[in-house]
Amino acid sequence: MIDTRKILGKAAAVAVASAGLCMAAPANADVASDYPARPITVTTPTAAGGGTDIVARIVSEKLSSILGQAIVISNKPGAGGVIGNQAMLREKNDGYSLFVTANSNQLIVPWVFKNANFDPINDFAPIAGLGVVPYVLAVHPGFPAKNLDEFLALIKKNPGEYQYASAGGGTLNHLIPEMLTHALGTRMEHIPYRGVAPAMADVLSGRVPIVFGSLSSVLENIRAGKLRALGVSSAKRADVLPDVPAIGEKVPDFRSEMWVALYAPAGTPKPIIDKLHKSAQLALADPDTQKLFQGLGMSVMSEGPAELAALQEAEYQQWKETVARAGASMN
Repeated sequence: MIDTRKILGKAAAVAVASAGLCMAAPANADVASDYPARPITVTTPTAAGGGTDIVARIVSEKLSSILGQAIVISNKPGAGGVIGNQAMLREKNDGYSLFVTANSNQLIVPWVFKNANFDPINDFAPIAGLGVVPYVLAVHPGFPAKNLDEFLALIKKNPGEYQYASAGGGTLNHLIPEMLTHALGTRMEHIPYRGVAPAMADVLSGRVPIVFGSLSSVLENIRAGKLRALGVSSAKRADVLPDVPAIGEKVPDFRSEMWVALYAPAGTPKPIIDKLHKSAQLALADPDTQKLFQGLGMSVMSEGPAELAALQEAEYQQWKETVARAGASMN
């Protein structure tokens, strides 16, 4: 960054900057030396028992042991994540108020709700990616397509003829199929429901034949033969569904997953961010954590602060375009 203090000569500016750095380094290092000295609160913008909440509790339990302090979970659900995000804007950036949220709540909601009033890029400091789960293209067993090739050919040949269910406008199981039909130059009819449960009930009954559901939400029904899995939205095949192709194998560059990450309010000191990131990496490397994640159909993420910042920046713009195409924006 260019120094704007032009009244200083170049040599004087360098000297001042160097002195400042020398003075700041020990103070900066001391910020995290005794952190945390008291309990930490981790907020999630979802209700207790949901996927993001479960991830927050799994990781927080490990972090508590690693950091030597209690961690309290605070659930602030509502408005697709708006309430939890806005609550975090009122918290101090001292490392004692952290946030665990999913990309759907963090990066899609501001484009869906015009009154969201939070900026996911500038209001939060990324700490660590925690877990990622693919979505599965699943159909009722009576659906005519038996595999991904047949499905893609069918919806391309018959635009608008087939319906898919979602948990509501602007959700991932609304927008991921929108991304797919856009890539294929076709369309399907969107049937929104008020939540995953009623949407899944109508897919299982065959009333609406298609759903893009998170792996954890559809896996049991796939194994029971109540749904047929045709493709996964991740870059590669899911370990628990090795015979189901990634959609990207047939539709170049297609990829979209739900991921959950750990954040702090913007302005939280970097030494604290770094300490939390290292601690999160230890928590995620624990075999117990990985086993619990596998039970959710989730894989551990490896993104640190810089990688997570780049990922969310790219996705934020991607979702802006997808929400606009889908007409999912609302007041």
